[in-house]
Amino acid sequence: MRLLKYREDGYLTITSFEDGAIPPYAILSHTWGKDAEEVTFADLAKGDGKHKPGYEKIRFCGEQAQQDGLQYFWVDTCCIDKADKAELSLAIQSMFRYGSSTEFTWEPAFKSSKWFTRGWTLQELLAPSIVEFFSQEWERLGDKISLKSLNNKVTGIPCKALDGVPLSQFSVNERLRWKGDRQTKREEDAWYSLSGIFDVEIAPAYSEGAVSAFKRLKDEIDKLEICIRDIRHIDPRDDKKRIEDTKGGLLADSYRWVLSNTAFQQWQQDPHS
Repeated sequence: MRLLKYREDGYLTITSFEDGAIPPYAILSHTWGKDAEEVTFADLAKGDGKHKPGYEKIRFCGEQAQQDGLQYFWVDTCCIDKADKAELSLAIQSMFRYGSSTEFTWEPAFKSSKWFTRGWTLQELLAPSIVEFFSQEWERLGDKISLKSLNNKVTGIPCKALDGVPLSQFSVNERLRWKGDRQTKREEDAWYSLSGIFDVEIAPAYSEGAVSAFKRLKDEIDKLEICIRDIRHIDPRDDKKRIEDTKGGLLADSYRWVLSNTAFQQWQQDPHS
């Protein structure tokens, strides 16, 4: 994962971090302007981009991160090398995880903003525990919790979901309704952007069309639902028998360790297990 750092001299640096070594960071949730106006990864690689209109919101994000005690922040326009298809695919599948791992998410507008009409911003509202809203003049308006009632009215998303209740507690149909009329530049993104809401992964395949993208998303959701249902109906006593039955097979070494484990022996002898 690449993260930005805003230096005191006004320049940005970008650093790559391996999983497990990622420092605390913030995310800027925003709507894209014209492609030519946004600062890209290629711009930063060349030390360029300060002249673009999109640089202003990145500068704000860097300064706000410092005020919030954070060194690093993430902005999708320039932290992803979109010329690398494999990297772009991985980033799209990781968006919800990025959001749920962030310390802060900032959104530079509210209520009448087109931010509420865009596809990708749905998960950027739900995934982080803290989302702060700012006006176009960079004045703080409040956060996801203090503005919960307004968020509910604008989006139709239940207050419990905004409070951070696990999204799995809401039905598939209800979560699909949260999409509403949100728009995306690419028709397939309308459905790719929901994958994190349902805790599934689908690799992007641009040019497949919205219908095919929705079908693949629904297939993955159905698989997850079946898996969860099967787990709920498994009798623990069947697991015990399965372990004993496989002791002569490929799990020979594993079964010996399991059967000699004190916790397993207590569980095996417990008449109520």
